[in-house]
Amino acid sequence: MASVGERLSRARVRAFIGREEQLGRFEEALAGDPRAPFAFYVYGPGGIGKSTLLRRLADHARTAGRPLVELDGRFADRDPAVFERAAGPFLEVPGTVLLVDSFEHCQWLESWLWQHFLPRAAEDALVVLAGRRAPQPQWTADPAWSRLLHVTELEPFSDAQARHLLTTARIRPELRDRVMRFAGGNPLALSLAAAAGSEGCGREEIWAPSADVLRTLLTGLIGEVPTAAHRRALEVAAQARSTSEELLAAVLPREDDRHDAHLLFSWLRDLPFMETTHQGLHPHDAARETLAADLRWRAPNAFETIRRRLADEYLRLLREAPEDRVWTVTDELFHLFREGATLARLRTWSREDEVHERPLRPDDLDVVLRMAEETEGAASAELVRYWAERQPGAFSVYRLVSTGRTVAFTARLALPAPPDPQDLATDPVVAAAWAYTEATAPVAPGAHIGVSRFSVYPERYQVPSRVIDLSSSRAQAEAARAHGRAYGFAVYRDAETWGARVKGTLTDTGARPRVGAHTYGVFGVDWRQEPVEAWLRRFISATEVPAPVGAGPSSLSRTAFDQAVREALAHWRDPGAFAACALLRTRLAADFEEPVGELRTLLRHAVDDLARDPRGVRAREALTAGHFSGAPTQEAAARRLGLPYGTYRRHLRQGLDLLCEALWQREVRGPR
Repeated sequence: MASVGERLSRARVRAFIGREEQLGRFEEALAGDPRAPFAFYVYGPGGIGKSTLLRRLADHARTAGRPLVELDGRFADRDPAVFERAAGPFLEVPGTVLLVDSFEHCQWLESWLWQHFLPRAAEDALVVLAGRRAPQPQWTADPAWSRLLHVTELEPFSDAQARHLLTTARIRPELRDRVMRFAGGNPLALSLAAAAGSEGCGREEIWAPSADVLRTLLTGLIGEVPTAAHRRALEVAAQARSTSEELLAAVLPREDDRHDAHLLFSWLRDLPFMETTHQGLHPHDAARETLAADLRWRAPNAFETIRRRLADEYLRLLREAPEDRVWTVTDELFHLFREGATLARLRTWSREDEVHERPLRPDDLDVVLRMAEETEGAASAELVRYWAERQPGAFSVYRLVSTGRTVAFTARLALPAPPDPQDLATDPVVAAAWAYTEATAPVAPGAHIGVSRFSVYPERYQVPSRVIDLSSSRAQAEAARAHGRAYGFAVYRDAETWGARVKGTLTDTGARPRVGAHTYGVFGVDWRQEPVEAWLRRFISATEVPAPVGAGPSSLSRTAFDQAVREALAHWRDPGAFAACALLRTRLAADFEEPVGELRTLLRHAVDDLARDPRGVRAREALTAGHFSGAPTQEAAARRLGLPYGTYRRHLRQGLDLLCEALWQREVRGPR
């Protein structure tokens, strides 16, 4: 009798359609053809069938007797060493096949993979990467990789393939043309229609592949939700980044539901649009956005109740979870509220320059001191040396995932009461923090304060970045888990800008201590008056979630919005590609009479507006040279401005950050 795995494999073979070229090349590689590629890179938009193809390739690899390692980019760690451990057999066991799905979620690993990881593959190993973005052009253009790398952009199904899928699914003949017209060959829409059956496709108004169509299909696919408990389980899965059975049991509001968590989790797991990873279940991205928007519209109170309960559970885990889970929990918590305007001011969701963190080591000190002197001056560098000797464990260094280069450091000091006179005499910033506590609510002996004393990222100094994101998450988690912490303080040199960003979450102490040539703002919170959990609840409950544009849930998350801005700039000189860019489907463009022309005008004006602030002058010049001037490459744009390439890139990154932030505020709050 066939095993479950064998039966699943046979079912996938029967249901699989097309992709003959990709399967053929992969079969050649499995057979050891010396002309076959070593690395396969598959990309395309959501719902185009990347995950389905990877599952089929995995079946082929198993049939060939190959060892298999399957990873999901959604849950890749920031540290390349963790990825390397997870993919260990690929480097050690001959013939291993490594499959990485959802690679767009860990695209920041790309340079490291090509340069440092893939060249060390075991004999006869193969790798397949699948994501939404094309690979960086330098790899496809590299003569060394050109014979080893096979890149494929997955295309929609042909009419014949789409018709075959619908015929196999027994969709009524009179409905097939209508379904094909709206699906446009998109395998996800076609598969949902097929799974929903003819009853789910019977409405005359189904004509275009919109969110309303997906909602109709999902409704037909799920049918009548068996019970209210099943509906609540669906509401959890629509909002949580990943849903485990344990999380479901903790979050469901009714005790009877919690007792049935195992059955409810099994029901969720069987839904066709649910994907399974080692961290739990999550809906396909398109299905999640549709479900979440529909549930928010249809049952707003239940939606908010589930969101609050998820936040409460994450906050409990933040205090009680094992050390190795804490940082994942903070990501889960902030992901839940990632679309809020408050979070948008404080956090960046970009992974363009992803970093990973490690404790300060003795051989890092020279680099750290050099960065401190470069950005804050010699006096600040001496204070870094002082605290590195006093509290080396308070320091973290950050390295780019792509190259391993150390680019930043932070220090989160813990200072007991009563304060050490030497500390106060040495560091004016720490002295100012203690002076504030004495003037407002003195710290009792045995308690302590926390000070996020340094946050130095020379290439992105004083602007929201992944370094600030990670350090802030660490500080909040440390405050939640610490015993006897009376105050928490953050220090920023650009006090005016950061005062606006942290307004409502941290109090401006008014202190402006001076170190060398620079003054610093000190912002704080009294954890005795407002415990960390209550502060985070207030912080995240203040988020303003933008309403959907028009009738369907077409608003983008902050991450997707920033990507849409970058996409529009990248396609500036390609009229056809620009006319199809995602930014035209945002609230920004909702009222445009001539969307393409008016969006181009809006982008030009928004870039020009950056120069109103002296800090944005160079950013505006970099964006203009890189995207509007006709320069064929970034190197050419740098030469046009007379700048070293690295300096140009820094100004360009800052310009993109500032532009995305300005446009996002218009998206969330409206043109005014």
